[in-house]
Amino acid sequence: MANKVTIQDIADALGISRNTVSKAINNTGILADSTREKILKKAAEMGYKQFSFLSAADIDQPKLFSTLPLKASEIALFTTIFWGKSYFICTIVDTFQKELARFGYTLTMHRILEDEIEGLKLPHSFNREKTAGIICFELFDHDYGQMVCSLGFPVLFVDSPVSCISSPLNADRLLPDNQSGICAFIAEMARRNKKQIGFVGEHLHCQSFFERYMGYQAAMLLSGLSPMREYCILGNKQGVKNPDSTEYQEYLTEQLNSMSRLPQVFICANDFVAIDVLQVLKKMKLSVPENLYLCGFDDTSESRMVTPPLTTIHIHSKTMGICAANLLISRIKQPSLHYRTVHVETSLLYRESTADTPD
Repeated sequence: MANKVTIQDIADALGISRNTVSKAINNTGILADSTREKILKKAAEMGYKQFSFLSAADIDQPKLFSTLPLKASEIALFTTIFWGKSYFICTIVDTFQKELARFGYTLTMHRILEDEIEGLKLPHSFNREKTAGIICFELFDHDYGQMVCSLGFPVLFVDSPVSCISSPLNADRLLPDNQSGICAFIAEMARRNKKQIGFVGEHLHCQSFFERYMGYQAAMLLSGLSPMREYCILGNKQGVKNPDSTEYQEYLTEQLNSMSRLPQVFICANDFVAIDVLQVLKKMKLSVPENLYLCGFDDTSESRMVTPPLTTIHIHSKTMGICAANLLISRIKQPSLHYRTVHVETSLLYRESTADTPD
C-alpha cells in the first residue's frame, strides 16, 4: 500500500511551511488567493486524502477549488464497546458533542468490530472527506491505534493503550487523575490501621488501569507500607480475550481461593471490577465491610446501587467532555503542536463498603 500523502509532504514539495499548507487545506487563517490555489492544486496532484476524488482534468481547472468543501466539519468517534445510559462515558460524549456544536462541528459515531481491529480496517461508515478529527473511546489495541494515527487526522484518545510498553502514539491523550485519589485513600486506610492492602484489575488493559496500579504502589511506599504482590490480582482468565462478568468472577474465585489469607482492603481498577469482587466474596460467605474493605473507581451509578454502596473515586465527566473538545479543536487549528497528555481532577468518595456514612 502506498504511503499516505501528508500536509508535510505537500509543504516539502512546494518549499513552504506546514502551517501555510494547513491554512489552505483547512480554510483557516489569511492567505493570498494565488497561494491557496497553488497549495490546493498540489494537494490534488499528490492525491491528498481530501482531494483524492479529483481527476487529472479537474486539477487543470483551478476554479473548481472554489466549489470544494475546504473545511471538513465532522468529528469521528471510534469505540469498541456499547455503553448504557448509566455509564459515565455517556456524560463525557454528551458534553463533548455539545461543545463541538458551538464550534460548528458535528459528531459521527463508529463502533469498531473485532474483525476490524484484527485486520486493521476502518469502519465502513467512516467518511474521510468529511472528517476533521478523530476521538477514540475504549480503543486499547495499540496496533489499531497506530493505524488510526497514521491516517493524517488530528487524533485524541480518551484513555489509551498502555504507553510504556510500546511505541508512543502520535496523538493527544485525555485521562482522569488516576493516582491522587488512590494516594489519599491508602493514607486514610493506614491511619485506620488497615495496612494489608491489595489491588485488583488487569493492569495492562489500558493506561488508566496501569496508572491506578502504579498509584497503588507509590501510595503504599509513601504511607510507609510495602506494596503486597501476594494481595494483587493483575491478570484475567487464561485463553479468554474479553471475558464477561461470569468468566471474570470464575477467575477471581480461583485467585482469591489460592491466597493463604486475604488483605484487609482491596482497591479495584474500576467499579465493575469491584462489583465482581463483591459478588465473589458473597459467594465465599465473606462480608463487605465486616471482613474486607472495598474501593472502586469511576463512580458509576452501579457503585451507588449495590449493597453495600461502594467507596469510589469520582470522575468529573462534564469537565472531561469540555477538555476533550478543547484538546481536539486546538489540534485541528494547530496541527504542529507537541502532543499533550492531560489529566482531569478526580474526587474520592467514601461510602459503606469501607464502613463510612456518605455525607
